[in-house]
Amino acid sequence: MNRYQELVELVQSFQSDFEKFYEKGNKSAGTRLRKHMNEIKKFAQDVRMEVQTIKKADGE
Repeated sequence: MNRYQELVELVQSFQSDFEKFYEKGNKSAGTRLRKHMNEIKKFAQDVRMEVQTIKKADGE
């Protein structure tokens, strides 16, 4: 469950930027938010590759 916890912590780390952008209309927070979303995208891709590798190893 370590990877899940990493994802939760990643999302929680930029909660304030979500609030600043969506609730207060802070445009700088929106820029940071886009960068954070790219981090999630990269993390998701890494997890997908890891899952595929594990599946292949178990199939042998």
